[in-house]
Amino acid sequence: MMDQITTSGILEITYVIASVLFILGLKMLSHPETARRGNFLAAIGMILAIIATILFHKKDGQPIHNIVWILAAIIIGTLIGWAIAKRVKMTAMPQLVSFFNGMGGAAAALISMMEFPHVSPELIAKSGMANGHVLAILIGLMIGTVSWAGSMIAFGKLDGWIGDMRIKAMKYVNLTILTFLIGFIAFIMTRKVTAIAELTPLIYIMFAVAVVYGVLFVMPIGGADMPVVISLLNSFTGVAAAMGGFLYNNQAMLTGGILVGSAGTILTILMCKAMNRSLLNVIVGVFGGGGQANTDEGGTIKEISISDAAVLLSYSKKVVIVPGYGLAVAQAQHICHELDKLLEEKGVEVKYAIHPVAGRMPGHMNVLLAEADVPYDKLIESDEINPDLPNTDVLVVIGANDVVNPAAEDNPTSPIYGMPIIKARDAKNVIVMKRGMGKGYAAIENMLFFNEKTRMLFGDAKGTLQALVSEVKNM
Repeated sequence: MMDQITTSGILEITYVIASVLFILGLKMLSHPETARRGNFLAAIGMILAIIATILFHKKDGQPIHNIVWILAAIIIGTLIGWAIAKRVKMTAMPQLVSFFNGMGGAAAALISMMEFPHVSPELIAKSGMANGHVLAILIGLMIGTVSWAGSMIAFGKLDGWIGDMRIKAMKYVNLTILTFLIGFIAFIMTRKVTAIAELTPLIYIMFAVAVVYGVLFVMPIGGADMPVVISLLNSFTGVAAAMGGFLYNNQAMLTGGILVGSAGTILTILMCKAMNRSLLNVIVGVFGGGGQANTDEGGTIKEISISDAAVLLSYSKKVVIVPGYGLAVAQAQHICHELDKLLEEKGVEVKYAIHPVAGRMPGHMNVLLAEADVPYDKLIESDEINPDLPNTDVLVVIGANDVVNPAAEDNPTSPIYGMPIIKARDAKNVIVMKRGMGKGYAAIENMLFFNEKTRMLFGDAKGTLQALVSEVKNM
């Protein structure tokens, strides 16, 4: 008896330590300089929780069985995850986040599907189906499945092999399915049964409906809205994992799930604010391209040569660089940092304007530039840098489009109308680096390109920046 108390105490203490490491790790992830250490601490917490569970967890006085299979699965999963993460390119990082997030949702859903048939007959006899244990299983199943299915669709959309499916009635279809799922949970919990096996087939029906909802609520989402749905799905996975923590009375699992769920929810709300969307519209899947922008087609563009751009930048006092997905595609973050260092050597103050939803996932540009060792204090959020743009001599847009589009302020019929943007046109001069005149992720015209202050510098971002660096060096 004393040994059982001792092992139980060790397990609980280990879970507390793991929870503290999770919290410290999340806190450190808020700053690039400490993010790597924070990730490492959180990983140590997870390793401790896994080892302690295998060694000390007991159910009805019996230790965990099938340890060989558990260790084999951990080793195989670790090797696969390590190989994928090491080989992924920065442009594919959003897809990787979606894929890994989906795996977390799938794991949570599988836990619920495995646990439902084993709900204690004593518990059912005492309180019926309307109890917290059953509720945690059903919520975990619904949210975990939606997270898995939605993340897989998001992965396909980000990777380019799944397109948008925009139907006007889709929001009503999604709301109907969501209402059905919630009603289905209530239906199961109000059944009076003598054996849980009577309701087990309903779990598979609920799983299938949740898959349909996960697919349909992500399918209409496209354009610049994708970072928001990634953040939302991440919060779903956290909530589903927290339900598993309730099921097993596992503090580490519960803490981790709550941290991921709450952090993802807060980030989703911030993303919605940055996109001028409501959270309800995210849930029913009706954002992105809901209308057509009636922009004035045509206009006159003005180009600038590499040498003229080098002169303009070199003799400026303030330069602001606006990075976008095109910078990530070209893998040009290192050469971009080299350019800003060259300009600073000439006495030019260089800052980076970071829009919250630039790229394909929250923080994409921050991660991209941190990889190139750009100092964090040079990365300025859009709402902080906008007031200083009228005093900026040159604003350089590299691969960004929708986040600098004046239609968000000028055109009420535009799908991005009302979205806070980087007010690029307020700068004294604007240089836009693009391959051509193609439209952005939201598929609407960008009238900034036709602004009298704007000069277009066409070409691949990496090649153009390399030529610009050479020109600046030779001046």
